[in-house]
Amino acid sequence: MLASNNTTAAGRVAFTYPGFSSYIMARFFIVSSLEMQSVAVGWQVYEITKRPLDLGLVGLAQFLPGIFLFLVAGHLADRLDRRKILLTCYGGMAACSALLLMLAFLASHSVYLIYLVLVLLGVVRTINWPASRAILPQLVPDEHLHNAIAWNSIAFQSATIIGPALGGVLYAFSHGPRLVYAFSVTSAAVAILSFFKIKLLSKDRPQEEISTRTVLAGLRYIWRKKVVLGSISLDLFAVLLGGAVALLPVYAKEILKTGPWGLGLLRSAPGVGAGLMAIFLAYRPLQRRVGVTMLWAVAAFGVFTIVFGLSHNLVVSLIALLLTGAADMISVVIRATLVQLSTPDEMRGRVNAVDMLFLGASNEFGEFESGFTAQWFGTVRAVVLGGLGTLFVIALWAWLFPDLRRAEGFADPEVALAEATSRESQS
Repeated sequence: MLASNNTTAAGRVAFTYPGFSSYIMARFFIVSSLEMQSVAVGWQVYEITKRPLDLGLVGLAQFLPGIFLFLVAGHLADRLDRRKILLTCYGGMAACSALLLMLAFLASHSVYLIYLVLVLLGVVRTINWPASRAILPQLVPDEHLHNAIAWNSIAFQSATIIGPALGGVLYAFSHGPRLVYAFSVTSAAVAILSFFKIKLLSKDRPQEEISTRTVLAGLRYIWRKKVVLGSISLDLFAVLLGGAVALLPVYAKEILKTGPWGLGLLRSAPGVGAGLMAIFLAYRPLQRRVGVTMLWAVAAFGVFTIVFGLSHNLVVSLIALLLTGAADMISVVIRATLVQLSTPDEMRGRVNAVDMLFLGASNEFGEFESGFTAQWFGTVRAVVLGGLGTLFVIALWAWLFPDLRRAEGFADPEVALAEATSRESQS
C-alpha cells in the first residue's frame, strides 16, 4: 500500500512546484483555444472551396512564417524574459481569434482573408514555441523534468481532445463558426490570466552578444548531437509523410458521411490516445532502450495511419486515430526529454527553435503535403502512401543514426550511448 502511494505521489511530483501548475493551466486553455478554432477554420474553408488543396494551404499559411523567423524566435527566447514573450504571444493568439470572429460576422466568403489571419497566427506561434518549450526546465528541477514533460503532454493532449470536440459541437449547434471563434477568444483570455501566476525557479541566464555565430548556435549544436539530430529529424519526415489531420474534413464529409460533430470526434481521437499514453508514461516512465522504443513507436504510427486511410467505418477510423496518437506520444516524450536534458539552459531557446521548425514542417507543412497529394492522387491514396512513406523513413533512420538506435536512457544520453555501444561490442 505504501509503495502504491509513493508511486502515485512520484507520478505527480511536478505539481509540487506552483509555477508548473500555473503553466499547465495556461497551456491547457491556449491549446484548447487553438484546437477548437482549427476545426472551425477547416470546416469553413472546405465549405467555401470544396478543394482538399485549400485545406493544405491552411497548414502552409501557418508554417511559412516559421521558415523566416525561427532563428530570431530562438534568440529572443534566450535573451528576453520567457514569461513576457509567452504573455505577448498569448495576447496575439487571442487577437487572431478575434479577427476570425470579425470575419465570420462580416459573412466574408473569401478564404484569402482567412489565410491572412492564419499567417499572422503563424508568426505568433513561431515566436511562442521556443519560449514555451525552453521555459519548462525553469519550472521544475532536472530530476523531475521527465515527469513535467509527461504532464505537459497530458495537458496538451487533453486540450486536443476537448478543443476539437467542443469546436465541432459548437459549429454544428450554431450552424457556423461564430460561436466557435467566440469561445476561442474566451479560452485564450483565461490562459493569459493563468499565466500571470507563473514564477521561475532558475536564475537569470548569461547574456551573449548578438552575432551571426550566436544566432546560428542552435543549428551547430544539433548537428553535433547526433542523438538529438536523429530524433527531431525522424519526427520531421515520419509525421510529414504520415500526417492525415488536414484531410479529416474530407474524410468526415465525403468518406465517413458525418458532419462537423464527427469531424470534432476525429480531431479529438489522436488526443485521446496520446493523453492516455502520457498518463501511463507519467506513472511508468521510460528507463531503458529509449532509442529503439522511439523507432518502434513511429513505425506503429505509420501502420495505424494506413489503417485509418483504408477505413470507411467511423468507429474503426476513430480507433486507428486513437492508436496513432498513443504511438506518437511515446515518440514526443522521448524526443522532448532528450532535447531538453542534452541542452544547456542558455541555449534552449535556439535549440528548441530548430526543433520547432522541424515540428512545424511535420505538422503544418505536412498538412499542405497531404492536401497537395490528395488533390493529385485522391484522399485515400494520399493517406496510405503517407503511411508507407513513414515506414520507409523508419528503416532509413535506423541505419543512418546508429547513435539514436543505441540510446539507452535520459539521464546522460552520451554516457548511456557509450555504455550501450560497449555492451554491443562485447556481445
